[in-house]
Amino acid sequence: MSLAVDGIEALQEAVRQGPRVLPHGGGTKPALSTPPDGVVALDVSGLSGIVEYDPAELTFTALAGTPVAEVSAALAEHGQYLPFDPPLAAAGATLGGVVAAGTSGPNAFRHGGVRDFLIGVRFVDGTGKLVTGGGQVVKNAAGFDLPKLMVGSAGRLGVLVQLSFKVFPRPEATTTLIVDVGTLEAALAAIAMLGRGPLDFDAIDLEPPGRLLLRLGGGQEPLPGRVVRLEA
Repeated sequence: MSLAVDGIEALQEAVRQGPRVLPHGGGTKPALSTPPDGVVALDVSGLSGIVEYDPAELTFTALAGTPVAEVSAALAEHGQYLPFDPPLAAAGATLGGVVAAGTSGPNAFRHGGVRDFLIGVRFVDGTGKLVTGGGQVVKNAAGFDLPKLMVGSAGRLGVLVQLSFKVFPRPEATTTLIVDVGTLEAALAAIAMLGRGPLDFDAIDLEPPGRLLLRLGGGQEPLPGRVVRLEA
């Protein structure tokens, strides 16, 4: 059995009157969104759309069922992006699913994870009450840090309905270098060395046993020089 809602009031009523529910959006993380016996799947993908976006403030607010890809496209029009590199965006991941699962991509190595960019939340708790935490702009995100509490909560603390994020300007250029150092031991040693070096990597990723993926970002002109320094 499953339920679907397309508005906050309908969601509140479903929580108040219905059985126990487990929310899901894009369905890209079935291990977290498949309900156990006695729990009903609650489809919140209808809660979708960007509510407010202020490129000058580097912040936006969107409903939890909004696809990450839709948000990324809107940000790209203004040369901005989500630095924590949300996974599964191309597969249909939603903002609410990213927050509920607490997932971040390789760029979190440098910039931090989803919890570092989430500044405001609205969610419906187990009694059907609409709860607000944080704010829609960075300077108003004060008080008890409910946004961070909801990261990784997997729908257990409430059903996310609206989220506010801060964003960053997108680098003019990025490049990813692939280096195979052979063994896991050599790869770990290389990661430690690169972490102490002078270059700021956007991401350092390891594909066992010994394959490193190194991502650099920056201006169009300085970036090639940084790549040459690394290759040397």
